[in-house]
Amino acid sequence: MISVFYGPKGMGKSRRLIETASKAYRDGEEDAVFIDNDTDRMFMLDRGIRFINASEYSIDGPKMFSGFLCGLAAQDYDLQAIYINSFVKIVKHPVSSLEEMFGFLEEFSEKHSIKLYLCVSGTTEPPEFLKSYIV
Repeated sequence: MISVFYGPKGMGKSRRLIETASKAYRDGEEDAVFIDNDTDRMFMLDRGIRFINASEYSIDGPKMFSGFLCGLAAQDYDLQAIYINSFVKIVKHPVSSLEEMFGFLEEFSEKHSIKLYLCVSGTTEPPEFLKSYIV
C-alpha cells in the first residue's frame, strides 16, 4: 500500500505525515521508520520511531533510493511502515519522471508487506500515475 500526501510547500503535508506515523506507533500498530532529508523534524516524532536522515547516505537517484529501501527491509523483518518526507528532494528527480520508481515501490510494498507513506511537493496537477496513491 502506498499513500501520497501531495500538494504545494507549506500545505501541512509533513505535519500530517508525522501525525500519521506517531498515531500508528502510539496505537501499537507499527514498527516504523521515518526518512527525511534533514533532521528538522526528528524531535517531532514519537521517539519509538526510527528516524533516518537520508542526506547522510549520499542518495543520488531513484535506483540508489530503491536499494536503500531494500536494505531497510532486509535489516528489519518486523518493519511494517516507512514514512518518507521530502521524497522528491531525496531521490533528486522531478516527480513527473518517477513513474517507474512508483512501479518499484508498489511491488516492494506488496512483496514485503510494508506500507509506504510519502510526502511529494508539487504545485501543478499531479501526473496520472500518481493520482491513484494520493490521500
